[in-house]
Amino acid sequence: MPFLNGAQVISMGFKSVGYNFMLSDKASFYNASNISIGNNVRIDDFCILSAGEGGIILKNNIHIACYTSLIGKANITMDDFSVLSSKVAVYSSTDDFSGEYMISPMCKSEDSNVTNIPVYIGKHTVVGTGSVLLPGANLSEGVALGAMTLLKDDTKEYCMYVGNPARYLRQRSNRCSLLAEQYE
Repeated sequence: MPFLNGAQVISMGFKSVGYNFMLSDKASFYNASNISIGNNVRIDDFCILSAGEGGIILKNNIHIACYTSLIGKANITMDDFSVLSSKVAVYSSTDDFSGEYMISPMCKSEDSNVTNIPVYIGKHTVVGTGSVLLPGANLSEGVALGAMTLLKDDTKEYCMYVGNPARYLRQRSNRCSLLAEQYE
């Protein structure tokens, strides 16, 4: 997988960029001036990061696997040591599906009713393949979501969740937080 070089990344106009980043040349970045990328961040092929006014913040030691998207007007933050597996979709905005409003970015804004709520992905979290995070999703530190999980609410630290909608499965070890100390 070819990655962009430093000059290419700088020319894209990101809000900020750390060191030791690996950004695929097949990933797409929209509104790069609203995207902050920390240290030791890897973004694989065919990912889409589309930042709205709230921006996207990727802290340190993050991996975003292929075919994953982060989209929305409100803020999306990925904290240290968080991982999004392939084909994960993260949305900080959603349309009103009631039929009372138009649904399309091509319609006038006064005819739509878009909800924008920040999404937070905490330290030491992992989101399984094919999962969807809706506006307002809050992954507390150490949370693991199983494959194909739909999350729109808060979670408890170091717990595992599965299903649609997400439901508690069991506790998760916090040993990863101790291992992380050697990286800081």
